[in-house]
Amino acid sequence: MIGNSGDAELNQGTHAPRDPVQVEVSLAEAEFDYNSPNYLDMIDRSLLSAGNNVRLKRVIEKAKRGEPVVLAFIGGSITHGAGAAPIHLQSYAYHTFKHFQKMFAPLDSNTVQLIKAGVGGTPSQLGVIRYERDVLRNGSVQPDIVVIEFAVNDADDETRGNCYESLVLKALASDNEPAVILLFSVFKNDWNLQDRLAPVGFHYDLPMVSLKDALVEQFRKTKHEGNVITKEQYFHDIYHPTNVGHRIMADALANLFQVTDRSPMNQEENELSRAPMIGNDYVNVQLMDRENGEQIARIEPGGFCHTDTELQMAEMDDHAYATPLFLNNWMYVPDDTAEHLGFKLYLRCSRLILIFKDSDSDLFGTAHIKVDGELVKQADPHEVNWTHCHAMLLFSNQEAAEHVIEIEMAPGHEDKRFTILGFGYVE
Repeated sequence: MIGNSGDAELNQGTHAPRDPVQVEVSLAEAEFDYNSPNYLDMIDRSLLSAGNNVRLKRVIEKAKRGEPVVLAFIGGSITHGAGAAPIHLQSYAYHTFKHFQKMFAPLDSNTVQLIKAGVGGTPSQLGVIRYERDVLRNGSVQPDIVVIEFAVNDADDETRGNCYESLVLKALASDNEPAVILLFSVFKNDWNLQDRLAPVGFHYDLPMVSLKDALVEQFRKTKHEGNVITKEQYFHDIYHPTNVGHRIMADALANLFQVTDRSPMNQEENELSRAPMIGNDYVNVQLMDRENGEQIARIEPGGFCHTDTELQMAEMDDHAYATPLFLNNWMYVPDDTAEHLGFKLYLRCSRLILIFKDSDSDLFGTAHIKVDGELVKQADPHEVNWTHCHAMLLFSNQEAAEHVIEIEMAPGHEDKRFTILGFGYVE
């Protein structure tokens, strides 16, 4: 274990078996030994850093007193639960919620709440925009623990870590001072972006859990040499964990909880007093869509006057049903009886991100985006080619100014559709 302030030595040999969550499991899962010494050693290796434990210990003590505690998870498809079946009961987020409840909450209580906000194929560039809506539920929820999981999604972050650090800071800055945990999942080819993102966690002395650190070295070993789980057992496909893999992720987080609970409390720190390491330019980003757009900016929707209902879906929280994302959108539908009018947005801001819908349907085509009369981007829904929320940075400036954003179908695509899901803007 790699810990903070000597935690590595303090917590050697403190394993405690963690019972499986009581849900239906396959024979292969039932035969997997979650309490073998080699398994527990592997879980120990996942603790990249215990970080400053003040915030997390306060949450644990709060749970022990029987007070309500909210565990929130934001990330990509792995946080959504992809690869797990059933997705709402076998995701690592659900397992972690059940672990925490069993470890610290009073018996048979319902004091622990799960907020799961994973959206497949999306980076922290979209996550930081979604945070207020999908995690804080527009101010109605105050999470006590926030787990951030974008280590295999942020290759598509155009800000190269600025949005990630901004998301971390946005979570840390909540009035109730939640514990923020960075979780680094891994792909089957042993890749993730831990080298870029973990320094953010070290900079703010945050707890960090790495599946790459736990798994990759033992993947290369034989059973005799200490292999615990094969890639075929851990991965459902080249990206997502199986049920066993999701359980391992949850056990790694439970290990962090256990280490924190058994460690003395560190000295309190003011994480927010530190200068940003990569950047904090998107801490105050806000979502603008059809629901609130007229209150924020002047909008001329033109031909983008329809609403798209065929949207990316995600099972949120512990729901068995999927929720459509970005319902309050603007969709262009060609109409032979009217001009092909573009969408115009008049907005004062310093930074602007467009969120549009990717699609594999031939009905959808490419749009051109102009800023202040200059063509700056081309949005092609078929570049990703599945129903998906796509965040695209239009501009990032130090100072706010009045801007005119025009979105219109590209030449030759006037007979196609295009959906603007929303915008993320910084004043």
